[in-house]
Amino acid sequence: MILGIDPGLENTGYGIIEGEKLVACGVIVTSKKDSSVDRLGKIYSELEKIIKKFRVGEMAIETLFFAKNAKSALKVAEAIGVIKICGQKNGLSVAEYTPLQVKQALVGYGRAEKEQVEIMVRDSLNLEKLITPSHAADAVAVALTHGFTMKI
Repeated sequence: MILGIDPGLENTGYGIIEGEKLVACGVIVTSKKDSSVDRLGKIYSELEKIIKKFRVGEMAIETLFFAKNAKSALKVAEAIGVIKICGQKNGLSVAEYTPLQVKQALVGYGRAEKEQVEIMVRDSLNLEKLITPSHAADAVAVALTHGFTMKI
């Protein structure tokens, strides 16, 4: 099983696939009222529960490609670090993909619109509806990208 992650300090999306089947997806939400250390701790502990519950074998993370806001980029980078360590401590191989790589893998065009990616996620998994919220859909897209990449 592949666990895809769309990292963020406030909303960390996750999606688990097995072959061309969606197993689970959702979002780990943290509160702005909590300290960044508490928020990062929650991401780690919730992610670890997901890894153990679903017996995930591999993890794929969407990485930062560029950021307009340096302050928010640093927060996301911290979340990415915690997520990587969580994967490593739980014995997972951890792969990283840029948003451009995800769009290229799913749509065939690195500058595809977000909606195009969400439609391809739905179609690739033979789902009736688009996955919501978008953080979960993005995470599933990352998992699919890893699955496609590993088949090559």
